[in-house]
Amino acid sequence: MEYLPAWMFLALTILLMAGFPVAFTLMGTALVFGLIGFGWDFFNLLPLRIWGVMTNVTLLAVPLFVFMGVMLERSGLAEELLDTMGIAFGRLRGGLAISVVVVGALLGASTGIVGATVVTMGLLAVPTMLRRGYHEELATGTVSASGTLGQIIPPSIVLVLIGDIVGVPVGDLFMGAVMPGLVLVGLFILYILGVSHARPHWAPAIPAEELAELTPAVLFKKFSRALFPPLFLIIAVLGSIFAGVASPTEAAGVGAVGATVLTIVNKRFNVPMLREVMQSTMKLTSMVFIILVGAAAFGLVFRGMGGDELVRAFLGGIADDYGKWTVLAIVMGMIFVIGFFLDFIEITFIHVPVLAPIMLEFGFDPIWFCILIAVNLQTSFMTPPFGFSLFYLKAVTPPEITTGHIYRGIIPFVCVQLIGLLIVVFFPVLVTWLPTVVFR
Repeated sequence: MEYLPAWMFLALTILLMAGFPVAFTLMGTALVFGLIGFGWDFFNLLPLRIWGVMTNVTLLAVPLFVFMGVMLERSGLAEELLDTMGIAFGRLRGGLAISVVVVGALLGASTGIVGATVVTMGLLAVPTMLRRGYHEELATGTVSASGTLGQIIPPSIVLVLIGDIVGVPVGDLFMGAVMPGLVLVGLFILYILGVSHARPHWAPAIPAEELAELTPAVLFKKFSRALFPPLFLIIAVLGSIFAGVASPTEAAGVGAVGATVLTIVNKRFNVPMLREVMQSTMKLTSMVFIILVGAAAFGLVFRGMGGDELVRAFLGGIADDYGKWTVLAIVMGMIFVIGFFLDFIEITFIHVPVLAPIMLEFGFDPIWFCILIAVNLQTSFMTPPFGFSLFYLKAVTPPEITTGHIYRGIIPFVCVQLIGLLIVVFFPVLVTWLPTVVFR
């Protein structure tokens, strides 16, 4: 009975690897082991735990941010942004790829939905880059990696979920994620510039005669139409949080209204489109919350049987022998490897509730540790064989793009992502500086 939590975790892992649905696996494992560990009294505890999840006001931000992202995807802003940024960076070798990274960052700060960003840029950017002579691996890797930036650049759904689980204010996490997000954008751009310099034929510049046809008046009009709307939305959402005017949940409401207004201004709004956006929001939100309910039940049983004490004793023994930084390296390495096989939502709900309290007991800054987890989880979208960003891209790319192109193209960006993770590890001030300045 002492090792029942370990058997429970092993059973969960085997069932997930066997391909069973995550929500049902979590809830089914919790019910079986709950009955073994607590008997029928377990059913007196479970409804209270689920009720606590469903009445959590912080989590109300999830459907609002999802609605904002899906609405913006349908607004047509992504097409204009890619076209405008392509012109802005077109004179550089690799300029189109750099424009994709910048647009990925802007869409990440506007929508926060990886699937929508990758699909949109895959449909628009990949054919254009191939037509301009870009190498298949650079084109697909850039789009796959840039689409994941919405996981770390606020407002990010994963930060909302981690903040609620760990008990850290979501506004603090949003502020702490700004600099790491910009660091990743800079690293992606540096990699593209390096590849463009080493292999010029992989990323040719747009011919000067094409760009010469664009007058300053036309350029100004394009920039004002493409850049101002997403910047307005970013300032409205993040500015209201950082200024202390609104909570993250209230700011999510501002973002949902703002995205709807921008869609109306862009003349893309109609009732059928609104119905589709609401249905997509309902499906995505239901998926998140049914997994969350299963994870809450799993956590109730795991902790009730002393599972957290088992993990604490194991990690504490490693910390006594080798130091807390070794434990941090093991935890980050474990999350990275698990990301090869599981989605970020599953990792967030299954592993973070167990590991985070123990790591905070070792004296790590909670905001910094949460951002480390978020940066690490971002790679779960990029790592073969089950990176969701790769699947999204393969579904919308031209037939000549193979899965091998996508897998080989993303590997350098995964390495760059790990460099970014190490930078955040060795320079915690990147995370703690902005929250300190704002609340000083």
